[in-house]
Amino acid sequence: MTDSIMSKAATMEIPINSNGDTGTLAEDDSLEQAAKLQWSLDEKDLQQVMVSGPNLNETSIVSGGYGGTAEGIISTATIKGPNMHHSSSSSSMAAEQTTRGVAVEKIETVKKWGLNTYKCTKQMISERFGRGSRTVDLELEAQIEVLRDTKRKYETVLRLARALTNHFYNMVQTQHSLGDTFAELSQKSPELRDEFGYNAETQKLLCKNGETLLGAINFFVSSINTLVNKTMEDTLMTIKMYENARLEFDAYRSDLEELSMGPRDAVAMARIDAAQQQYQVHKEKYERLRSDVIIKLKFLEENKVKVMHKQLLLFHNAISAYFAGNQQQLEQTLKQFNIKLKPPGADKPSWLEDQ
Repeated sequence: MTDSIMSKAATMEIPINSNGDTGTLAEDDSLEQAAKLQWSLDEKDLQQVMVSGPNLNETSIVSGGYGGTAEGIISTATIKGPNMHHSSSSSSMAAEQTTRGVAVEKIETVKKWGLNTYKCTKQMISERFGRGSRTVDLELEAQIEVLRDTKRKYETVLRLARALTNHFYNMVQTQHSLGDTFAELSQKSPELRDEFGYNAETQKLLCKNGETLLGAINFFVSSINTLVNKTMEDTLMTIKMYENARLEFDAYRSDLEELSMGPRDAVAMARIDAAQQQYQVHKEKYERLRSDVIIKLKFLEENKVKVMHKQLLLFHNAISAYFAGNQQQLEQTLKQFNIKLKPPGADKPSWLEDQ
């Protein structure tokens, strides 16, 4: 029907009047009505397509191409991505739990440290004012006091030996300069050539022997320094750990004694059991460190005697040979103790080698 109306409208002639204007035709109304009818039909078809068209959520993907069977159709409603919100929520919960666990652990550590510090401080104050009891090992504490006194005296020996080394080094350098000056004057003063000459030789010989003695004293200083600042210091560090363990042991022992003298209800018994466990832990730690201190003191004493016997013999023989003017004995002393001389400026020949 629409096609017939449109074809009729297309073949209709439009007459023109004498002025060139279009005339009013009887068919104008029918043409206008046909156009309106066509527009209404098109609008109705469009609305029907919009209403009955495919849902975007139910769009199908045809795998078999155009005109394929329904077996190759996959509904997009069944294709879903990962649940990002659920995954993010799970990750956040896991991270929060981890952070919370670390925080709780740190709080517990700080709590234990604070409680231990409080008990030890309380015990220390009680001992200082004579109100608290302390565990005393008279024999071991006497040995510890002897070690501390020995260390102070050996530090004095070390300080004086270093001072001797510095002074003697300056003297050797002075002898070196004096020998060079005598040798120069021997060349420039013919009338005193012999006198300046043998004085120059004497100073050179003394300088050479002085460098040998410096090697022996430096070896002595190095060995004493190792004994005092490494071996003894290591033992004193263990003693310090032992004394801290003793203080902790006495603190928890006093705490257990106080709780044992109190009431015996269920809460008190639970606290007593916990205090008994802590007391046992610190008792084992105290006994272990006490055993370590006893062993280290024994080995330190043996090592000290061995080292000092060798070093004192070296020091005596070297000093005696030097001031006796016995160059051969001085060199033999260094060979006996396997000491190799490394004088300052060892990279270049010494002035003695140039003569």
